[in-house]
Amino acid sequence: MKQTHLHALAVCLCLLLSNPGHHFGAPPENPSEQPPGQPLERPQKQPPADSNPALFPELARFTEDGFEVPQPGHHFTFPRDHGSHPAFKLEWWYLTGHLFGPNQERFGFQATIFRKSGKPPSQAVNASKSRFEKDEFFLVHTALLNTLSGEFLHSERLARAGWDASASTDTLSLHMGDFQLVLSDPTLNKITLDAHIRDQATFSLSLEPIKPLVVFGENGISRKGNSPTAASWYLTFPRLKTTGTLTLKNKSIPVTGEVWMDHEISSSQLTTEQVGWDWAGIQLDDGREIMVYRLRLKDGSPDPASALSWVDRNGHAIMQSASTFSWNGTGVWKSPHSGAAYPLPVRLTATDPATGLPVEFILVPLVQDQELEGTFSDVPYWEGACRVLQNGKPVGSAYVELTGYSGSLNRALR
Repeated sequence: MKQTHLHALAVCLCLLLSNPGHHFGAPPENPSEQPPGQPLERPQKQPPADSNPALFPELARFTEDGFEVPQPGHHFTFPRDHGSHPAFKLEWWYLTGHLFGPNQERFGFQATIFRKSGKPPSQAVNASKSRFEKDEFFLVHTALLNTLSGEFLHSERLARAGWDASASTDTLSLHMGDFQLVLSDPTLNKITLDAHIRDQATFSLSLEPIKPLVVFGENGISRKGNSPTAASWYLTFPRLKTTGTLTLKNKSIPVTGEVWMDHEISSSQLTTEQVGWDWAGIQLDDGREIMVYRLRLKDGSPDPASALSWVDRNGHAIMQSASTFSWNGTGVWKSPHSGAAYPLPVRLTATDPATGLPVEFILVPLVQDQELEGTFSDVPYWEGACRVLQNGKPVGSAYVELTGYSGSLNRALR
């Protein structure tokens, strides 16, 4: 594969990292029960009181290289919109979760597949290209943390579409070698995941939504900055009941747990002034979730596009803007692999919409060394399982992502 293709795939790696969160047009009463093939109808949502649309210019319809830009008011149709969107340059499906075995085993895992198009469909020279000449690439990241041993396993795989990799445009059906993520039951939104980490570990999981699908963003659009193309559609199942089998060192372990799943569709991400982001998906024991991202500017301050959103027990989301929450490290972990200094643990302060009172959470890594080195992209990042503490007591679980601490991601994500 040409070196230029590997550099282009840096976008894939970085972007699959990206779950810079977003708010959410209020979902239907239960999108997970939406009949297959029907549009997702969303009731009108009042914008958050502290939002400021004037901060962001009107979205462009296309990027300079001809890819579509997500537009507000899109009516999602499932299962089609769970699948691939080739008219957009960047897309990823991202799963993280906490799994538990029968003998006090606890695991954290990540499985992400990222798609990047080289050319928009409208510029395809020959629509009948052979399957070995596609201008579309896929990158898979898998990681597993064994909390009993402290061992952190991870791997990356890269493939061109048609060469051991494919993504359906009709439904969720992603394949790369023996990695697959498939919507096995469109009516109930049941999903199966099969993945492995080299010859060290495999997992086969069945996932079923406990809560409805959430659409993040103002009128369905998640803004990532003041660029007219820095936006995405962001779909999330914030809590999926999970059962399956994990095979580790030739030992099969039955596991259960809960998983967070994002699907994000975009054609551009970071602006020229941004260098990286911090993100967390938090599952609280009281049945609520928090999705938060802080987009970092060159001077270290948060971009106004940063946001925090609470998802209530019924799956409705409430956005809080960058000025209403804070994200700070309470310490530093320096990677022995990349030399990057990550601000860990994380102190997150916000306002609880249920009480109107300030609340503080500490996100503490289960193991500090959960850095992925970025074999293909040369862009290391930290993606790790954490416990959530409030007043020193455990109140939930989280996954945290820290990017741009070993060089700016700006070039890769524009």
